[in-house]
Amino acid sequence: MQKIVSKSISHGVYIITVRTKERTNGMTAAWVSQVSMQPLLLMVSIAPARFTHNLIKESGYFSINVLDEDTMNYGAVFGFKSGRKVDKFQGIPYFDAPNGSPVLKDVLAFLECKVADIISAGDHSLFIGEVVAAKILKEDKEPLIFHWDDYF
Repeated sequence: MQKIVSKSISHGVYIITVRTKERTNGMTAAWVSQVSMQPLLLMVSIAPARFTHNLIKESGYFSINVLDEDTMNYGAVFGFKSGRKVDKFQGIPYFDAPNGSPVLKDVLAFLECKVADIISAGDHSLFIGEVVAAKILKEDKEPLIFHWDDYF
């Protein structure tokens, strides 16, 4: 049924990035959504086994990097290896959002969020973040859409 759900509901492709005092990491995610306008809240769903999960809890901030067709390869770079063992940022240009979350220089846009709540949902945690900084970096591009067959 997961394949049917993933092929039927549209999602973008994002790189969720985080920095703690000791680590910088990122992971590929498709389950990102706006959940409120006032305040402006976004949600990202992350499995507790993912290295990024505990880093976000420790940091209190994360950035959502919006991919476009030109940055589609980042989905594989940040998705197929664990940041526990690999520096996923090696050779990838980035800068810091106002609260220190890494932003990949080539992405369409970024949204830095301050963790407002964490909700357990089945085998994932929903990180609810209030948007504290955001910028479109490429006006002439469209967000990348997740297609099951590109990743599985």
